[in-house]
Amino acid sequence: MAWIEEDPDPKTRNQLQKLLDENAESEIKDCFQGFLEFGTAGLRGALGPGPSRMNRAVVSKTALGLGKFMKDRNLRSIVIGRDARYGSEDFTRDTAEIMSGFGFDVYVLPRPLPTPVLAYAVKKLGCDVGVMVTASHNPPQDNGYKVYLGGRVDGIDYNGSQIISPTDNNISKEISIAPNLNLAKRETNWQIVKEEVVESYISKTAALINPKTKIKIVYTPLHGVGKETIVKVFDRAGLNLSLVGAQAEPDPEFPTVKFPNPEEPGAIDLSLKLAAELDADLVIANDPDADRCAIAINDNGWRMLRGDEVGALLGEYLSRKYKGNLVFANSIVSSSILGKIAKAHQIRFHETLTGFKYLSKVEGLRFGYEEALGYSVDPDSVNDKDGISAAAILAEMAAERKSNGSSLAEMLNEIWDSYGFHGTRQISIRTSQVEEIENIMKKLRTHLPQQLGNFTVTQFDDLEQPSDGLPPTNGVRIWLNGKYRVIVRPSGTEPKIKCYIEVVADSEQAANPIIDQIELVFRSLMQVA
Repeated sequence: MAWIEEDPDPKTRNQLQKLLDENAESEIKDCFQGFLEFGTAGLRGALGPGPSRMNRAVVSKTALGLGKFMKDRNLRSIVIGRDARYGSEDFTRDTAEIMSGFGFDVYVLPRPLPTPVLAYAVKKLGCDVGVMVTASHNPPQDNGYKVYLGGRVDGIDYNGSQIISPTDNNISKEISIAPNLNLAKRETNWQIVKEEVVESYISKTAALINPKTKIKIVYTPLHGVGKETIVKVFDRAGLNLSLVGAQAEPDPEFPTVKFPNPEEPGAIDLSLKLAAELDADLVIANDPDADRCAIAINDNGWRMLRGDEVGALLGEYLSRKYKGNLVFANSIVSSSILGKIAKAHQIRFHETLTGFKYLSKVEGLRFGYEEALGYSVDPDSVNDKDGISAAAILAEMAAERKSNGSSLAEMLNEIWDSYGFHGTRQISIRTSQVEEIENIMKKLRTHLPQQLGNFTVTQFDDLEQPSDGLPPTNGVRIWLNGKYRVIVRPSGTEPKIKCYIEVVADSEQAANPIIDQIELVFRSLMQVA
């Protein structure tokens, strides 16, 4: 088989050969459902043999395509980072070898480090391109490959941010015509990024805050790569972290969590247990590549805040901390609360499509967030979501509140008193086939009833044909009873469909029963016909 002959990895070659010998038609078909799709999120998929999985052959072909894309646009330098997942070191080496073969200036981060450090390095080193090998918060069996651009490419000012269309399509085209891997020129002429770059990120991030008092903080990196960097940042800022020992070190098995995502039920249970034992003031959790940040507070018992609650806290705080002509932004699936905060403080506000790849393109951005625990509080340094700098700002907020005899819980209540309670909830339905997602979206577009339980559909927006100036995207926005908003869209990184509910009411007690009803309606609606 031609693919086996090209595959540089004896492990996946042997896996495929074994399937062939056993005539395992179903398994072979799964491995050969087409080349793993390269999109705005780069590559993301399960590890395994064949063109439909994440493996050294797929990554090498992707690197060849990316290299040709770079060469055609006179992009000459690239920095590569990685997390600690299975395959990450091999994928990094393959990319570095192939980019060296093109004759580019190639830099590799010295060890597994957070995604924000890679995004920072793109700007710090003045590189044309950045690659981060990571599957972020995906399950243990996955890995991924994200691409950043440093300057103006394809008519877009990237400024160290992730790619968007048409760049993803342009790279994908080059991947599809990449030459035989056996013909690829590989060299080892890369440089290891000096510690000064990592140190610079740590210093800049620590300098963002000046906590008014010491507080007790529990921290978990969820078996990811965040610990080393965030501990140094917090030490520099005069804050200590109590680590969740069982989750402190990188482990590609992620043994204590079903999914290594702070949003998932149970993911931070060990953190909450330790916080109760220590009588802590704050719990901070990063996802495995530390570009997302979750916090938990003691609000008559420990609870993790929704991403929108954290976005509201940061928005209100930063509207006062930062000076000058400010610009705030959030994604369309996030709460409407930030727009109201921005208006109250006379701050310009923008809404974007889902994903930091869009938020990072907002001109003059000073603070941006998405409800999936992604926050940018220092876009001049990291033009992407950064779970470490966000954690630092949140710790400063908690310290300031404690010094005044208050808390983040009280601050949140003050926000709700000013703007109304903004209740949001995300529900997800995992699927085994892409076709199931397509069927659900088609069902919503063509067979949406006018009456959904106790709710009347008063407005339907097909986001593939937007009317508000946003680029088209695969999603729908539904208004119920003229005031409750529901957005449904496929996930860009996992095989699931997501539904985002927002209800604005006088209180949480008034909002939650309405959200519960809407969730029941849409869980039923989002089943495959």
